[in-house]
Amino acid sequence: MSRLISLYRFVAGPILAGLAMAGLLSLLYPQYFKSTNDSSASPQAWTYADAVAKAAPSVVNIYTLRSTPTNNERYNPVTGRFDNGKQRRITPSTGSGVIVSKDGYIVTAAHVIEWAHKIRVALQDGREAIPQIVGVSEDDDVAVLKIDLQHLQAIEIASSDETRIGDIVLAIGNPFGVGQTVTQGIVSATRRKGLNIARFENFIQTDAAINPGNSGGALVDAKGRLLGINISDLRHTTLGDASGIGFAIPVDRAVKTVTDLVEHGKVVRGWIGVGALNITPKIINDYGLQVENGVLITDTYQGGPADIAGLIPGDVVVSFNEHSIDSIADAIQEFADLRPGDTASLGIVRGKQTKLINVTLGRAPEKAK
Repeated sequence: MSRLISLYRFVAGPILAGLAMAGLLSLLYPQYFKSTNDSSASPQAWTYADAVAKAAPSVVNIYTLRSTPTNNERYNPVTGRFDNGKQRRITPSTGSGVIVSKDGYIVTAAHVIEWAHKIRVALQDGREAIPQIVGVSEDDDVAVLKIDLQHLQAIEIASSDETRIGDIVLAIGNPFGVGQTVTQGIVSATRRKGLNIARFENFIQTDAAINPGNSGGALVDAKGRLLGINISDLRHTTLGDASGIGFAIPVDRAVKTVTDLVEHGKVVRGWIGVGALNITPKIINDYGLQVENGVLITDTYQGGPADIAGLIPGDVVVSFNEHSIDSIADAIQEFADLRPGDTASLGIVRGKQTKLINVTLGRAPEKAK
């Protein structure tokens, strides 16, 4: 018995010391002690190779030869000359695009093909094509190209409405013309506007690197689905010089724009039929308003959507589809994604009353545009 006790004491000490050391190490370095059955240790937690393999074949490089005007000259793509008849020096430029349908439709940023004399599209598999320009919306900074090639892989499209701040995103494009490149970041913000990049702004902000040549490329989620069309970083806006602040057009808006350009040759937007003014201290005093922010309706188009819905001059619009409205610019951005037949919910203040009025948008008559 004494021998067993001695053996136990001889063995137990090192075992207990080893267990104690293992416990300490697991606290200090938990990554080395994860169970192989832990879902967080799956490949998806540390690689986005599958997402890239899924999305990258749908992202194309765009090469252009372009002439840049000076002094606000306008370029005529038919004659290849500017308003004053002069021919400017032609320079090469690069950008990116995304295949959104198997029959060859490509969405890119409008500024990628601006002033372009020649456009060439290069696919990831090495094939090239000369595209047809289907349509351009400068207001949205969106253009649609069409190529005639077989066996094209269209990207899977997500919904940008489901995009959350903090989501992992990948930017795929052709920065500086070096070839297809992938950068990674997160969604830093949504519904960014006031950047003077386009007339209608509702951008996804990301810290994924977006450099010259990335414009028109894909912003995808961790599953390789399209969330937006990359257009710029802060260095290309009027706000200043900074890196790590990039912007993308939400895919929902981009798809609507593409559909309109393909089907109608232009973007079709909803119309409410009102005249309006921004709220100012003077207007508040002159009209005796009970609000500090919003848009004052000054008149309604007779028989127009607002008139039919019951809006009247003197109403102050303070919200649109539950988003606050502080200015006409805010209202314009909210209307940008709506089409004739869509319903908008307007929160208004009329005197001392607050109301919610639903307006079914129409199509603007020619004289009201």
